[in-house]
Amino acid sequence: MIDFLRGAPVAGSLDVVWHAGRPSPNHDPAPEIQVHAYSEHTVILRQNKSVHYEAPFLFLLFGNERALLLDTGASADPAHFPLRETVDRLVTDWLERHPRPAYSLLVAHTHGHGDHVAADGQFADRPLTTVVGPGLEEVTSAFGLTDWPHRTGTLDLGGRILDLIPGPGHERAALVFHDRHTGLLLTGDSLYPGRLYIEDRTAYSATVDRLLDFCATRPVRHVLGCHIEMTTTPGEDYPRGTTHQPDEPPLQLTPDHLRTLRGALDETADHHGTHPYGDFILVYRDRPPARRARGQEPAKVVAGADPLSLKGIDQCYGRAPRSP
Repeated sequence: MIDFLRGAPVAGSLDVVWHAGRPSPNHDPAPEIQVHAYSEHTVILRQNKSVHYEAPFLFLLFGNERALLLDTGASADPAHFPLRETVDRLVTDWLERHPRPAYSLLVAHTHGHGDHVAADGQFADRPLTTVVGPGLEEVTSAFGLTDWPHRTGTLDLGGRILDLIPGPGHERAALVFHDRHTGLLLTGDSLYPGRLYIEDRTAYSATVDRLLDFCATRPVRHVLGCHIEMTTTPGEDYPRGTTHQPDEPPLQLTPDHLRTLRGALDETADHHGTHPYGDFILVYRDRPPARRARGQEPAKVVAGADPLSLKGIDQCYGRAPRSP
């Protein structure tokens, strides 16, 4: 049995140059998936930008009884994105060094957007494998997260414990994972060096407060999100759809970025649109809460409108629908 508690959080390596695509994506000789061993029991994977411009990061964590694959990337076709083959090879290699019977795999997600769940189907028929669906009911049921989003939970991989922190705001069923063994805080699309799309600012603000409270009492070595979209020039990002990013900053952020984010949310509370803040950019997809004059009636919500969607927001305010 591996002792995942002794010496925690253990140091890992982020001494890696992430492959950031090629000027001509059709002629990129690099693998479809870049694999980096952060530690003996922790692997970080990145989808090649030449395969899909989102180039999400995925995480594979090994425990004594099972491994966790966090997210499945932006492409479904194994011919272009051989995630199942790559994970099977990594699991086989790990089991050769740490043999144990009936070793299982849990596939879960930071959130349910398409660039994080596309290859779920590659694991549908894999033996000893559980795929947790990305919907809110599926997430809360699988992990026993009652009173969402106010209570945290835990996930035991066999002596390796992860804290599960509800993280709605970017997406309603988003989860943040804290690995006690390494001290990594895996924030999905809630915080990373790029465009932070906020669909529900009230929920997102509460998520940031929850993460700040969590970090105040837990050791966090690195904050790792799922994308890099910034350049090394503060406040300057690569355009959406870019397949070659030769001037990327590192993936890792720190808890200090959460404090910067808290201040940014306060400063832009009454604003809409895009707001650069050095290592990230706030992008509000909802609208600030309406400030009513004294005696003014609140806006009426149209029956059937979804207030968490762009279309629903426009319906609520009587506007013509916009494209996302």
